[in-house]
Amino acid sequence: MSPSKTSNGTTNGSTNGSTKPKKLLKLFAFEMGTPQLQCTNWSDPKNNSKTYNTLDYWLNTAKLVEKGKFNGIFLADVMGPYDVYNGPRNFEAAARSGAQFPTIEPSALIGAMATVTKDLAFGVTFATLSEQPYHLARRLATLDLLTKGRVGWNIVSSYLDSAARNLLNGEDLPPHHERYDRAEEYTQVIYKLFLSSWADDAVEQRNGVYSNPDKIRTIDHVGKWFTVPGPAVAEPNKYQRLPVLIQAGTSSAGKLFAAQHAEVVFITQFSPERLGKEIKNIKQLAWEKFGRPEGSIKFLQLITPIIGSTQEEAEAKYIEIQKYGDIEGAQALFSGWTGIDISQYGYDDDITAVGTNAVKSFLELWNKKSPTDSDNVRKTRAHIAKQITIGGLGPVFYGTAESVADEIERWVEISDVDGFNITYALQPQTFEEVVEFLVPELQRRGLVWEDYPDLGRPLTFREQIFGVDREDSSFLLDTHPAHKLRWRAGESKEEFESRINKKREFVEE
Repeated sequence: MSPSKTSNGTTNGSTNGSTKPKKLLKLFAFEMGTPQLQCTNWSDPKNNSKTYNTLDYWLNTAKLVEKGKFNGIFLADVMGPYDVYNGPRNFEAAARSGAQFPTIEPSALIGAMATVTKDLAFGVTFATLSEQPYHLARRLATLDLLTKGRVGWNIVSSYLDSAARNLLNGEDLPPHHERYDRAEEYTQVIYKLFLSSWADDAVEQRNGVYSNPDKIRTIDHVGKWFTVPGPAVAEPNKYQRLPVLIQAGTSSAGKLFAAQHAEVVFITQFSPERLGKEIKNIKQLAWEKFGRPEGSIKFLQLITPIIGSTQEEAEAKYIEIQKYGDIEGAQALFSGWTGIDISQYGYDDDITAVGTNAVKSFLELWNKKSPTDSDNVRKTRAHIAKQITIGGLGPVFYGTAESVADEIERWVEISDVDGFNITYALQPQTFEEVVEFLVPELQRRGLVWEDYPDLGRPLTFREQIFGVDREDSSFLLDTHPAHKLRWRAGESKEEFESRINKKREFVEE
């Protein structure tokens, strides 16, 4: 067996001798409606990402990853161009390279993909700045109804000024803490609309009555950011009731938000040790602040696998793909992700020596390298841009299927991560290689399931994440703060309101 190498330059053997019991890992395909997701160039003749604006692209991707027994597809999104690089409001590099610009609206893709799949789940990104919660609640409810409970909402507070200016009447992005205050209230409104406006048995469809008005109530929300009287305009989903809640922020405010609300957290780190610290920190917050025990939140790490029949073949693939990497697009992404215009440094400057405290702190964790890099590579502007061209800000695992599986096992053992967001270096080649070679190897090791459980109906997103063993397996765990907000069948309006008023856990301003 060939040893695997990751983009941080480590070499690893198998960890199959571990005494720790193996967990069944969750696998998601990380995608986005854009020609260039992580800066592998769309102009590479082997890369099909430039056809992102066709239905065939999405239908084929969905069918491929369901063939590989993935749990789902996660759709990232941004609402404006990356315009920090080369000076404020300069989107030239993003436009020329296609680096996450242009983009198409992600929810429109889900209905199409759902028609050619049975169990695959769909996580979709919607920012709390992009629209009123009343409108989003209907959009999410519609998607979840039509897919029979296969939808999750990635809650983001936005990070691009270019998006905020168009969503907030020309204003710049609000301060970080303010965005999370707004997101907190936004999420509470979503809970109320989904869980507290209609009873489970409000839709009768008998004796000439479609919905019983006694089982529908206004939510009468009045807060700092939103006034939403209600009632919800969409009927309750009998399959899942509330889409799965996803979060990806790792700031202090983001971690606290995840600890309270998230069922799935996406994290990107360059080492399993650092990843483990982040996971442990969020779990501790979840338990100490909100009484959510171990297992209440599942964590996924972003990776880009490049697989060859030998280590040498995988390294050659990496080098060939990187030749097409768009350096300007990579710098546009880096500058947008970090808020630091990397053009202020010379290409050969060691940024850890000359950079600001903010960029130095970020680069302390940067240990991503390609097969041609030495162990003591300098963290120059040129080096960073080159490494972003494959895998973005996440690690690349390159090697044989066996050695990549070894590396996955190593990350799981060290960090206790629950699964991986797998993104592509080439589309669809990366996903084809994962399905053909990596998934069977992970199945052989008992790390992923052989097939979806046969329930005689589609699996809901929540069942993909937490399993089917609970009595009410498609609803929130009973330790989630929003669990009590559900208006259950058989409860009168007066009984429900009395119950939630007595046990209110959410503070309304």
